[in-house]
Amino acid sequence: MISQTGSFSVATKGKGTYEITDRVHDAVTRSRVQNGIATVFIAHTSASLVIFENADPSARSDLHAFFEQMVPEDMPGFVHTLEGPDDMTSHLRMALTRTSEVIPIQAGRLSLGTWQGIFVFEHRRAAHQRKITVNVTGV
Repeated sequence: MISQTGSFSVATKGKGTYEITDRVHDAVTRSRVQNGIATVFIAHTSASLVIFENADPSARSDLHAFFEQMVPEDMPGFVHTLEGPDDMTSHLRMALTRTSEVIPIQAGRLSLGTWQGIFVFEHRRAAHQRKITVNVTGV
C-alpha cells in the first residue's frame, strides 16, 4: 500500500475556473499508484473545487454566469463584508460547491470521464494564491 501527500499552489487572476487536472495527474504518476484513489483538497473558504466540462470553454462561462445570478454581489443584507462586496458571496459560493474531490485511479491514471477536468473555482475578484493538497493512496 502506498500513501503519498503533496501540495502545490495555483495563482488565480480573480473569479473564474482554473484547470488543475494535469497537476493532479502528475501527483498520481509520481506516486506510482496503479489502482487506488486521489483525494484533492483546497484549503480555502472563498474558492472551491469542481469537476466540470473541460472541452468547451462556453460551459464554464455558463457556470460562472449561473453563480453570478444565484449569489450576486449586490445581494442586500450581508453583515460579513469586511473585505468588500465579494466577501460573503465568495463564502456562500464555496459552501454550494466542494472543497475536496475523490477520483478513482485505474492503471495509473485518473478515472475521469472523457470531457471531465478538475478545476479550482475562484470566487473572489482579486488574484490569489490557492493551496491544493493531493493525497494518492493505493497499490
